Amino acid sequence: MAELALELTVNEPFQALVDGALLEQTVKAVLAQEGVKGVVEVSLLITDDAELHDLNRTYRGVDAPTDVLSFADDDAPGSFILPPGMPRYLGDIAISYERVRAQAADYGHSPQRELAYLVTHGMLHLLGYDHEQGEAEAAAMRGLEEQVMTVLGLPRVGS
Repeated sequence: MAELALELTVNEPFQALVDGALLEQTVKAVLAQEGVKGVVEVSLLITDDAELHDLNRTYRGVDAPTDVLSFADDDAPGSFILPPGMPRYLGDIAISYERVRAQAADYGHSPQRELAYLVTHGMLHLLGYDHEQGEAEAAAMRGLEEQVMTVLGLPRVGS
């Protein structure tokens, strides 16, 4: 089972709305589901549409806001040997809380579920999943996301 070093940054307007314990639990649930072992480090930023828009434009060349972006560590596994107990850096996830609220309303569930879902989605990207490689991969990724939501007690409305 993985140990987690989570660096959580929640921009001031959203601090009272974000449950850091749920986010940590979500990351740990993904790591457990995927059988990740050892000590891992993840950075998570909860911000606004403007910052996600800027990140999306800068790093993906897409001039539009988005809900979640993942930036996986580009070093090949095993390319650098860590001292015992040192965390393996997986990458960064950035989420727009404004998209969280809007999408939660659109889907008819709580902002907490939407935020946990987007963290799960971002974590799966950090672990190598890519829904843009075809419908089969997208469906597999959605299934894994829903499994984590069930573990967290946040199943899809109507499930």
